Amino acid sequence: MKIPLFYVDAFTDKIFSGNPAAVCPLDNWIDDELMQNIAFEHNLSETAFFVPKGDATFEIRWFTPKMEIDLAGHPTLATGYVIFNLLGYSISKIKLLSKTGELFVTKRDGLITLNFPSRPPSSIGTPETLVQGLGQKPLAVYKARDYLALYETEQDIIALRPDFRVLSKLDCLGIIVTAPSLNADFVSRFFAPAAGIDEDPVTGSSHTTLIPFWAERLSKKELHAFQLSQRKGELFCRFLGDRVEIGGKAVLYMRGEIEI
Repeated sequence: MKIPLFYVDAFTDKIFSGNPAAVCPLDNWIDDELMQNIAFEHNLSETAFFVPKGDATFEIRWFTPKMEIDLAGHPTLATGYVIFNLLGYSISKIKLLSKTGELFVTKRDGLITLNFPSRPPSSIGTPETLVQGLGQKPLAVYKARDYLALYETEQDIIALRPDFRVLSKLDCLGIIVTAPSLNADFVSRFFAPAAGIDEDPVTGSSHTTLIPFWAERLSKKELHAFQLSQRKGELFCRFLGDRVEIGGKAVLYMRGEIEI
């Protein structure tokens, strides 16, 4: 069996930055264990697999090196890049059927824009394990799928040196840390050691929580954000109520074939 493979850097316009994703187009679904093994072999934060269903519609699934997850942003943006630019489709909008529901990806104005369900967080107490894992107590803590820890400044976010062994004990997929920014509306980082990803370079799914959170705090719907990993990424966001839009650029790093 041969499976096409594309490595795409998402949320950036130059290679060696943003977040690298593996994208595997399939004609039909293959065994779950095989997809998990492929993702483990890639050892990237996520590998996306998709199958065409006709009329600009595709089914999509995402795997980290350790598990399948319910929603992932940067490999979805990378999938959109592959479909729009590399597979011969003459379309600028696609619908993706996922375990989270219908997702939409659009190519316009030089960006690839994701339309995802919104996941606003709720205020909670501050778990001691979270404080121990992050090494600095946040101003407040919230939770949706992931924990969201709010800090005062961008420098606070940059200075964090998490203990990933401790964070992996939390009852969540990931931990978002965020603060306001002088150069954008907000900044963030994202840690998911329980999913085999100590720090994700740029995380689209975390912005389904960050966008409604900052839209309410800043009283604005159009938001500009940076994720402050070592590779860094830039996101152009919009709050739509029960949906959010997450826009970014992407660039192809490599293409090839998997032989099994």
